[in-house]
Formats: sequence, structure tokens, C-alpha cells
Amino acid sequence: MDWSVSHSLNHFFYVNDGVEDPVLEYVSLAIILFLGMCLVVAAFARHERGKPVRRTAVAAGFSAGLALLIGKIITQFYDRPRPFVAHPHAIHLFLAHAPDASFPSDHALASAAIVTAILLRRYWGWGLFVLVFTAILDFGRVALGLHYPTDVLGGAAIGVLSALVLNLHPLRDWINAISDFVGGIWDRITDPVLGRVASPRRA
Repeated sequence: MDWSVSHSLNHFFYVNDGVEDPVLEYVSLAIILFLGMCLVVAAFARHERGKPVRRTAVAAGFSAGLALLIGKIITQFYDRPRPFVAHPHAIHLFLAHAPDASFPSDHALASAAIVTAILLRRYWGWGLFVLVFTAILDFGRVALGLHYPTDVLGGAAIGVLSALVLNLHPLRDWINAISDFVGGIWDRITDPVLGRVASPRRA
């Protein structure tokens, strides 16, 4: 089942360039976009008004970091070959990739952790928006021949659990405290520039 789904999606991409090309571009940049989103939100959600949003972005970053750490530990004990390695003559490889462990998917780990952290903080619109792009990312990683479905499902499960663990007290309180402390320093540093941009003087 795992192999048949991977092969079918990969063949679909091979005969449908109109779908494969944009998904390939997105998958290539996805993790940068996800983590960049967290950094941008943390940077521009400022002072008391932006504190809850910044806390959410920081929680998402910590959740992704924990999920990736767990994934790294798993690959030290379980080295599952990627589809393009295990089936070199049956998989079309659209994207150059190292032949490292296939399970779990790092992209699924990080993206699922980020979207779960956002939803746990009850930012439903933001979370559902990111969830759609998470699903596209996971689909794309399988269709491009980089992962089996169970690689992304397992990675997503670990990402969700990582976010859930960090949402428990006192871990949630510690993350909030770190966000507030570092954010306070950042606000004081950037106030001379961002303060003027946010509230320009009237002529």
C-alpha cells in the first residue's frame, strides 16, 4: 500500500508538468517559508498588543525544533531508504536529494508542529491557512519520490505530539516567559525604527 501510493502519485507528477512544476518550486522553499513566517511574525508582533501572537510564533518555533530533534534521534536507529533509493528504476526523481533516512519526514515534522502550535493558541484562521499548505507540502514530498506516505504521516504525528507536549504547563509558561523576555529586548532595540514606521509623524 505504501509503495503503490508513492508510485501512483510519482507517476501522476511525471505525466502532469502543470501540477508538478509549481509543487516542486513550493516544496523546495517550504521549510524556509514556514520558519521565515515564524520569524517575521515574532519580529513584527510587538509590545503588549502583539504579545499573544509573538508567543504563538515562538511556541511554533520551539515545537518545530523539538520535533526535528526527535526525528534526528529516530534516524540514528532506523535508516529507512527513500523511495528513489529503494526503487531507482521505478521512481522519477524531480529534485536532487541526499539518500539519507526517509522516516520520518523532516518537513512533515516541522510543518505539523508549527500548525499545531498555532491552532493550540486558538488562531483558527491563521492555523487553517497554514494547515492547507502543510497538506500540499506532505503530498508533494510523496509525489516527488522523496518519501512514502507513512514517512509524512509518522512525521506529522510526531510534530503534533511535540506541540502538544510544549503546550503543557509549565513548559507553555516557560516558552511565554522566553518570548516576553527576548521580545522585550527586541522591542527596545527596534522602537527607534519600527516605532516611527508604525506611527509616522504628521506634517
